[in-house]
Amino acid sequence: MSVDRVLLVSNMPSNDGQVGTTRPDHEASWLAPAEKGEGSTNSADNEPLFENPFSIEDLQVFDDATMQRMLGSSGFGLTLEDVAWSLHGASKPLVRRVSHNVSTQQRAHFQQELKRALRPGEVKAARQRVLDHLFWELTYWKMPNLYEELTEGERLHPGIFQRLAPDIRGKIVLDAGAGSGRASLECLRKGAKLVYAVEPSPGLLHILEQKIGSQPAGSRIVPYQGRFDHIPLGDDTVDLSLSCSAFTAEPEQGGEPGLAELKRVTKAGGKIVFIWPRREDYSWLVAHGFHYVSLPIHQEMTVHFHSLQSAIRCARLFYAHNKAVLRHLLKTRKPEVPFSVLGFNPPRDYCWITVDKGQNSRFVPDL
Repeated sequence: MSVDRVLLVSNMPSNDGQVGTTRPDHEASWLAPAEKGEGSTNSADNEPLFENPFSIEDLQVFDDATMQRMLGSSGFGLTLEDVAWSLHGASKPLVRRVSHNVSTQQRAHFQQELKRALRPGEVKAARQRVLDHLFWELTYWKMPNLYEELTEGERLHPGIFQRLAPDIRGKIVLDAGAGSGRASLECLRKGAKLVYAVEPSPGLLHILEQKIGSQPAGSRIVPYQGRFDHIPLGDDTVDLSLSCSAFTAEPEQGGEPGLAELKRVTKAGGKIVFIWPRREDYSWLVAHGFHYVSLPIHQEMTVHFHSLQSAIRCARLFYAHNKAVLRHLLKTRKPEVPFSVLGFNPPRDYCWITVDKGQNSRFVPDL
C-alpha cells in the first residue's frame, strides 16, 4: 500500500457506474440510488428495492441482545410507536418478548402505544415500516442461505487482496462483520497465520463453519459471534483488522464505537482496512484520516450467480423494484448482472489507516 493516496473528498469517485451501497453487507441498498440510471427505476427516493417476504412474527428469530440493540438505537430507523403499533394483533409470545426487551425508561410509553386504538390500515403501515427497516437483519438471521446466494457472486476486484497480501501473509487477521466468510477465506488463501471471523448472525456463522470444514487449512479460521462494538478479542491481538462491505459510519454497523474496538484489538503499527466502503461514509472516513485506494477496471464488473434460476430468484426478491435487473436477465439468459444495472458501485476500492496507540492525531492533507 505504498503508493496509496490520502482520502480526500475530491479523490472520491463521483459515479462508478451507478453508486449506491451494499450490506451493512447490503444494509442500505434498500434506498434508491442517489444518481439515477438504468439500474434505478424507483420513483420515490426511499422506495425499497426489495420485495419484503417477512411477517411481524419473524421478529421472534432475533435473540434478546439483538432485539434490545434494535429497540434502543435510532440507527435501524425504528420508532417505539411503530414497533408498538405493529404488534397490534400479533401473538402474545411475540408481544411479551418485545415488551421484555424495551428499556425500562421507555416501557411505560411502549405499553401506552400498545393499547392505543388504531385503524387496520395504521397497523398494516406500521408493520410494513418495521419490516422494511429490519429487512436485511431478518435476511441474515432467517434466510442466510438466500443471502449467501445473493452475495457469493459479488467478486471483489482481484487487485484488492493482491495489494493487501503483504499485510496478511503470516499475520493474525480479524475479519469483522465476516458474514459467510468472503474475506476470511481470501485471507486464508493469501497465507494468513490465523483469521478471527466475527459475525453477529448465527445463520451466516453456520454457513461459514460449513465452508471452513471443507478447507484443508480451515482450522486457521476461528469463528466468533460478536459485533463491531463488542469484539470478543483481547487488546493488541491482531496485526490487521479488516471489514468487507460491512462496516459503516452508523454506530449500529460500526461508527465511533466500532472503530474504537478495531483500534483496541489491533496492534500498534497494524492496519485497519474497510473494503468496498459506502459512498455516504466518505466524509466520515476523511475525518478519521483514512487513505483511499480505487483500482482500475478494464471491463465492466458484474455479479455472477451460480445459475440463471438463482439470479432470477434473487432479482425477484432483492431487486423486485429495480425492473432493469430482471429485464437484463431475461434478455441475456445469462446468470450475471453488471453493477451498473444493479445500481451501485462495483467492489473495486478500499480505505485504510495505520493504528497509532499514542495520542489521537488529526488528519492533515499533504500540501
